[in-house]
Amino acid sequence: MGKPTVDPLRTASQKAARLVWNHSTHLSGLIPILERLCQQDGIQTVTPGVIGRSKGHCPKMQLRVSVPIRGGYKVIARQGKTVQEVFILTTLPQDQLEAALAIAMRC
Repeated sequence: MGKPTVDPLRTASQKAARLVWNHSTHLSGLIPILERLCQQDGIQTVTPGVIGRSKGHCPKMQLRVSVPIRGGYKVIARQGKTVQEVFILTTLPQDQLEAALAIAMRC
């Protein structure tokens, strides 16, 4: 566990985003997805936040853009009965962020 690896094909102007490690616990499988998201253009900082419980059950990992925040978006990650907030600072509009999230989840 550490910082995401940097792709050698990126230029100096396209630095990898920063993945912030504020908490010791995360949804299982979330960190690899966020590390892949950090490699995409337009993403600046990714910060996993509070973990909570939900009433509904979601068998597979889902990432859904929730609300805009200053400089980016709040994303809700769900798996099973557990939810976790993820704050993403980005220059991308919401539709492009959703596409970037889909790419990060596919890999």
